[in-house]
Amino acid sequence: MSNWTDYLASHGARFHIDEATQVEDFGRTLSAADLAGGFVAPVTDLGLIAVAGEEAAKFLHSQLTNDVEHLGPNEARLAGFCTPKGRLQATFLMWRSEDGTVWLQLPRAIQAPLQKRLTMFVLRTKAKLRDATEEENVAAVLGFGGMKAEAALRAQGLDLPAAPYAVVHGERGTVIRLADAFEAPRFLWLTSSATAQAALPALGAELALGGNAAWHLSAIHAGVPQVSAATQEQFVPQMINLELLGGVNFKKGCYPGQEIVARSQYLGKLKRRTALASVENAAARAGDEVFSTSDPEQPCGMVVNAAPNGLGGAALLVEMKLAALEEEVHLGSAAGAPLRFLPMPYALDALDL
Repeated sequence: MSNWTDYLASHGARFHIDEATQVEDFGRTLSAADLAGGFVAPVTDLGLIAVAGEEAAKFLHSQLTNDVEHLGPNEARLAGFCTPKGRLQATFLMWRSEDGTVWLQLPRAIQAPLQKRLTMFVLRTKAKLRDATEEENVAAVLGFGGMKAEAALRAQGLDLPAAPYAVVHGERGTVIRLADAFEAPRFLWLTSSATAQAALPALGAELALGGNAAWHLSAIHAGVPQVSAATQEQFVPQMINLELLGGVNFKKGCYPGQEIVARSQYLGKLKRRTALASVENAAARAGDEVFSTSDPEQPCGMVVNAAPNGLGGAALLVEMKLAALEEEVHLGSAAGAPLRFLPMPYALDALDL
């Protein structure tokens, strides 16, 4: 276990066992109001794959839904990895360091099998994948958002990216700006254990202190989905709005599932998207089905991501038929807890899928 996880454990983080020992949470469960005001959250359930070598970008370009070859060292992008049938096995946040290494962030619970699967396709390409999750310069990951977050980060002497999905590399680590939530920027700061340990007390004094649940709650309110173990191979990218978030490049070359993803964009039939909702059931989980009262026998969608909202319920990203947004939709069955749909931070255009 790294010094960073040792530190979090000594400060009250709870552990559970899934496919690896991970910190379950840190601090209290935060509400949307807490996030909007300003928060910091140690993020421990996301892993990191580093892809190095002179053909690293070329290799990933042939495997992922987005353009990797033209990814610069000061930008980040979302991307997906599909099956040959166009179904997402994983979604990534990716960026590139100045030495050409490409970094892929994804849930730890699916990292090992995904890394193994990607490695199978390297063949003679000059690229090598490694698990970089606990490498010292990126061992600590802190998520930030809300009104007070920028000032708190600048007080740490950090230069901050000026636009979403911009990246700043510095002596104290890498800062990535992500999609906004609550009309305020969100940031990821990847740094060393020692740097994070030294900074966290001051940050916690200025900002609400949360953990994995708080970070995922902020991503849900930003409308940014993440494929997890419960939802692998359930969605083509457009079903979870990935192309609306810049995660699909329709002009790049081939990758697994590319023909089906392109066909879904132009020739599909069923209108589906992912919407933001709340439900008064804190036990809601990714992979749960949702049902409309107009057709109670068949699910109209599936929960992509869920996080406790600090008020006894949960916030959800739900992939579903767009027509059902005008209907009564319930979690688990037509008799389950009702969903309340909330405005998305971007437009959901009707796409035939």
